[in-house]
Amino acid sequence: MPLNHPLATVRQRIEQAAKAAGREPQSVTLLAVSKTFPAADVARFAALGQTAFGENYVQEAVDKIAALRPAWPALQWHFIGPLQSNKTRDVAAHFDWVHSIDRLKLAQRLSDQRPAELGPLQVCIQVNVDGEASKSGVPPEEASALAAAVAALPRLRLRGLMCIPEPRAGTAAQRAPFARLRTLRDAIAAENGLALDTLSMGMSADLEAAILEGSTLVRIGSALFGDRSARR
Repeated sequence: MPLNHPLATVRQRIEQAAKAAGREPQSVTLLAVSKTFPAADVARFAALGQTAFGENYVQEAVDKIAALRPAWPALQWHFIGPLQSNKTRDVAAHFDWVHSIDRLKLAQRLSDQRPAELGPLQVCIQVNVDGEASKSGVPPEEASALAAAVAALPRLRLRGLMCIPEPRAGTAAQRAPFARLRTLRDAIAAENGLALDTLSMGMSADLEAAILEGSTLVRIGSALFGDRSARR
């Protein structure tokens, strides 16, 4: 892979940020956000060793997964967008992870609809760390109760928390909401006796700040695939 390939560049950014945080680069998973891009683009990244891909649109993702699974059966698929109740069956049947649970009804439907032969669906609770009216996510003060309820569902495994903070300029400002999510994750784990190992936070513009605050999974789209604004 050429050193200037987007995947190599992003991996280098992750490695440098992890080292700056005193962490092993392997402690951060790169999730390539492939929404709106065709299966052929995913296949090109898969051929370079990228295994985890994130999608926002259920039907587009289901079609893409079906097209790629014969050649790439080991790819891991993460649903990261807002989830509607009428889409939970497809998500439960086709995805490995869901990052965007923000109410118990969705979690209950995913648990009920998860095919038994697939094993538990890995899930994160999305927290609205900035209180933005336009953003999905449970308010921070309600996250612990939701986590306890989700963790009790039989076909799900609660892994941690996810956030999408409003854009900020500068690493120090970017770190603040990520620090709040990390603190909240730790508090929820202690309060409920849960082993929560995942912080899904950080995107193309702020992955360094997220990793400095403990992110274990960064969701990277434009830095890998380019601008998607004209694609949808």
